[in-house]
Amino acid sequence: MNRFSAQFTFTNSGPPLKRAVITAADDGTIISIENNAGSLRESQSVEFYNGIIIPGFVNCHYHLELSHLKDIIQEGKGLGDFIMSIRSIRNSKLPDIETAARNADNDMYREGVQLCADICNTSETFKIKSKSSVRYINLIEVFGIDPEKARRRYEEIMMVTEEAERCGLTWSLVPHSVYSVSLPLFRLLKEKTENNKITSIHFMETEGESLFLSDHSGAIRESYDKTGLFPDHPDIPVDHAITVINEVTSSGNLILVHNTFADKKTIRAVQKRKNTYWCLCPNSNLYIENELPPVDMLKSEGCEIVIGTDSLASNKKISILSELKTLQYHFPSITLVEMIRWATINGARALGEEQNFGKIEVGMTPGLLLLENTDLINFKLLPETFVTRLL
Repeated sequence: MNRFSAQFTFTNSGPPLKRAVITAADDGTIISIENNAGSLRESQSVEFYNGIIIPGFVNCHYHLELSHLKDIIQEGKGLGDFIMSIRSIRNSKLPDIETAARNADNDMYREGVQLCADICNTSETFKIKSKSSVRYINLIEVFGIDPEKARRRYEEIMMVTEEAERCGLTWSLVPHSVYSVSLPLFRLLKEKTENNKITSIHFMETEGESLFLSDHSGAIRESYDKTGLFPDHPDIPVDHAITVINEVTSSGNLILVHNTFADKKTIRAVQKRKNTYWCLCPNSNLYIENELPPVDMLKSEGCEIVIGTDSLASNKKISILSELKTLQYHFPSITLVEMIRWATINGARALGEEQNFGKIEVGMTPGLLLLENTDLINFKLLPETFVTRLL
């Protein structure tokens, strides 16, 4: 049994508690929460910290299988160049993929992630995840803009889902993005995913997406041309919002990832779909496009926001705390309470795992983290703020 207390505890079940005592079993199950109204008597059995206790983080967008691409792709070249680089180097002779993924999985857990939605294009990381301390939701992703190859692409990705089943992993089949999936493939996926609990899609990550959809031009078209993948007879969507509403399954929760160039008209149109979450990966957006999503607009439109890290191909480190520091720096009006909710309970709800993760409540196993070197007066993160895992 473990007993912890800190200056403040964010349970996500009410306002922050001052000097509350959290008692947890050795397996991490919360046994009790003692609200001391700020008055804490000394006890040898209680570990007291000068910081903030929060639930474990939820990473709503990651690519574990790209961990071996760290520091390889040049920053700030735009999404078209990034995509082309991924295609050209992904299968070349690089550092051991399995070792890089295992190290990244360990680092993510150490940085406080308890639950993670991981994008999978292959089965390379399945054995690692089946033994990980992180609970993974595997989003097995399909893409392909050649309408004549839609059935083939679907059959190829189904072999990956079969391996996920053999490894005992939780998975959903999802489309990559509006610009990278043909309409025949979208419609095949919609038919096959009518019972999805979780769906995600990369969404409005670059300004060039709308240009590509409207007239098949721009940087994305150039990347397709250079790799010889643009079809002779394209049949692709023409609008982001229309595609989400009409071509993506309406079942379960939908996570829209990146949203860097989301506009008010699109946001309002997409918000008509219930159970939609908007995932922010700010460090990746800066790495690829040197842009940030319209966070204030998303908030004002009532969007449910969650946090992701993207991959080490487009990030310096896999750290939810680092993403929150970036958001606070660029959007100082965001409160720490808001950001912690985005990175914990909102993420757990988006992944349908709120019964076990995202809140500090009796009977749950959310993981316990400690934020240290924070501004406890104004509830702000500082450059030197760091996270320590308690459970």
